[in-house]
Amino acid sequence: MNDLLQEASIKENINVLDIGTGATCVYPLLGVSIYDWSFVGTDIALDSLDSAQDIIDDNGLSSKIELRQQFDENNILTGIIKKEDAFSVAMCNPPFYKSAEEARGANRRKTRNLGTNAVRNFAGNNDELWYVGGEKAFLHNYLYQSSLFKENCTWFTSLVSKKENVESLQKSSKKLGVTAFKVIPMHQGNKITRIVAWTFK
Repeated sequence: MNDLLQEASIKENINVLDIGTGATCVYPLLGVSIYDWSFVGTDIALDSLDSAQDIIDDNGLSSKIELRQQFDENNILTGIIKKEDAFSVAMCNPPFYKSAEEARGANRRKTRNLGTNAVRNFAGNNDELWYVGGEKAFLHNYLYQSSLFKENCTWFTSLVSKKENVESLQKSSKKLGVTAFKVIPMHQGNKITRIVAWTFK
């Protein structure tokens, strides 16, 4: 994200929207520590936000990190972004699975391949792991809602685990008036994933 912002000559007063910040709000903590950015972290789970707020308070970061709860599971940005908000970038690590059963099935396959007896070898609560329609539905909802707030945020970004979702997202982005769409590859060991980024500006 820093590279993306530098390329766009956005270097000062950086304000980041972290969608689904989770109980540890790890990205805001890193962003404040490394870059001195400001953050708004969102989550649908009140327990996660309570835990995140404790961490923020314990570290004296309430002036740099604000938390907002999403009350409607059908929304991502609507109900979160205020008319006066101005974000440099929005970031998201979306739910991968369509249901609890799909998540359990993926875990069984992974456990079998790794030869372990772990009950679940990934972390996260239900809202973080699955979404009706899976990653594709979440991303398309996020993309559509970003078009409603194109004046409030310069770049919208998301991790995308399934490469086949990138093409449909890119096609839909053109219909919504996106002016630039980037795919940033990431390689971690044998795992290949990517970040997509789009802007209306």
